[in-house]
Amino acid sequence: LGPDRLTLRSPFVGGAFGSALRPQAQLYLAVLAALELERSLRVVMTRQQMFSFGHRPQVWQRVALGADREGRLQTIIQEAVSETSRFEEYAETVVDWAATLYECPNLRLSYRTVPLDLHTPLDMRGPGGVTGLFALECAMDELSYKLSMDPLELRLRNYTYQDPASGNPFSSKELKQCYMRGAEAFGWSKRPPQPRSLAQGNELVGYGMATGIWEVMQMQCSARAVLEPSGRLTVSAATSDIGTGTYTIMTQLAAEFTGLPLDRITFLLGDSRLPPAPLEGGSMTAASVGSAVKAVCDKLMQQLASRAQLSVEQARQEVWSRDLEGLLEGQKLEVTATAQPPNEAEEFAAYTHGAAFVEVHVDRDLGTVRVTRVVNAVAGGRVLNPKTARSQVLGGVVWGLGMALLEHSTLDPIAGRFVNHNLAEYHLPCHADMPEVDIILVHEDDPHLNPLGVKGLGEIGGIAVCPAIANAVYHATGTRVRQLPITLDKLL
Repeated sequence: LGPDRLTLRSPFVGGAFGSALRPQAQLYLAVLAALELERSLRVVMTRQQMFSFGHRPQVWQRVALGADREGRLQTIIQEAVSETSRFEEYAETVVDWAATLYECPNLRLSYRTVPLDLHTPLDMRGPGGVTGLFALECAMDELSYKLSMDPLELRLRNYTYQDPASGNPFSSKELKQCYMRGAEAFGWSKRPPQPRSLAQGNELVGYGMATGIWEVMQMQCSARAVLEPSGRLTVSAATSDIGTGTYTIMTQLAAEFTGLPLDRITFLLGDSRLPPAPLEGGSMTAASVGSAVKAVCDKLMQQLASRAQLSVEQARQEVWSRDLEGLLEGQKLEVTATAQPPNEAEEFAAYTHGAAFVEVHVDRDLGTVRVTRVVNAVAGGRVLNPKTARSQVLGGVVWGLGMALLEHSTLDPIAGRFVNHNLAEYHLPCHADMPEVDIILVHEDDPHLNPLGVKGLGEIGGIAVCPAIANAVYHATGTRVRQLPITLDKLL
């Protein structure tokens, strides 16, 4: 089919979490069936069928750390072996984070895939990052006990001020502020150093922390702005809203860069006939689409300012109170613009960072684990909307808790299929599982990556949570669990 014969519409997608990064089998089936039958149809997957495509791959890792007596790393070895299918290779960035996160002169990082008789794994929120950082951050915690050093102090002694892997400066990095503000809010200074040293009733209490890091991405994107003589503005781009608040954020940006009130702006998305936009994933939608919205609004205001014989800044404040219909001569004003990452961005290493602090309670007799408190401090560039930003990071905490304590797929070794393919046996966190969560959005200026200073928050909110829980469980029990999820049978 040629592009002129095909229109894709997806204005409301719901959570994607990586599944939107590539077409799935059900999409092809729907198109093929529609062509054959020459009629509209719907392809529906049952809950059990949903378990037949896409999963976070199982990864076997070996980590070895060496440090001097002052806690400065001298050696990092991280080796990972990951599963893929026999008919398609899937790979993730699992071990590379160590080269950027900590200062260390000697590194050996290796990653390979092993083809198995399984469905192909797919991207799943923070792909590779949550897996690799679980092993690395648990190893850093273990090293801190070997050195009789506070886990936070160990990380501060190996803090990087430029990217050791590339030699480039960071575009911005407020990880130290994440450490400081998170530790203060949590009360980390009150943590006794020895495991099994805190208890409440019949429960052991433990404190744990970990660091998170995620790469910043931005892709080329276009947007269109149409201004009506009535003063209504429609901005559009062929992106989708996967539950992150794209509708809201892009409308806000259009209001900011035009001076129009929100109720006179409409943002359209989810239609392939609109200006092209990149896929939704990798925490890059706000930076990519937002930059295009800024570019098209700036272009619109330049044309309006020229017609009104005003500066652009004056136009934002004054043009809307003038005779707009006369200024536009009764015609719509339509402009299109394209934004892409500036060349300057290539000179910098760009990452988001975070630090998670967790309190757990572990029943002495039953081995059951309760997460009772989480402080998650993240630095992800400019925050466009504090409410949606907090929601993104809070969602990451839920995912981190699920990965650490609950979620597990049981594989039939004969059929190569997951047998607990329903939400009764594949356990997810619910409201009753969630503790008190304190989200700290650390202010971070970044003038280098894009005109908005945006980095993205979709992934970074969950990456440090899982290892922080594992480290808290060790502090509570003195038992180091290296295989997820952390279940009572591994603690008794």
